[in-house]
Amino acid sequence: MQNSRVVAFDRPGGESSVQSQSRPIDLAHLSRQTLGDRKVEQEVLALFVSQALAVRDRILEAGAGERFQLAHGLKGSARGIGAFALADCAGEIEAHPGDRAALKRLTLLIDEVRDFIAAINR
Repeated sequence: MQNSRVVAFDRPGGESSVQSQSRPIDLAHLSRQTLGDRKVEQEVLALFVSQALAVRDRILEAGAGERFQLAHGLKGSARGIGAFALADCAGEIEAHPGDRAALKRLTLLIDEVRDFIAAINR
């Protein structure tokens, strides 16, 4: 039997969380991070979208060192808001900066998260 609970040190920002398979952002995790304050959630998500789009626009043209740095920063931010699939993909790029398939997947995941955030903020 596979354990779906994740320990805090594996997913920083919460004692434990169950990763959602249907949404790009785990809203329960985000709520725990922001203590349920919807205004703070919106501010954090707006900052995240800004960062993620900047990374998306730079990472393909970046050299390996810069690509590592961009992926590392995005990975931590994505985990903080509960965008675990995006964080995992950024981690793959961090480990293998030249992985073109992971880079393409990252750009798709960033767009998916951006669209999801736009939808929940309507």
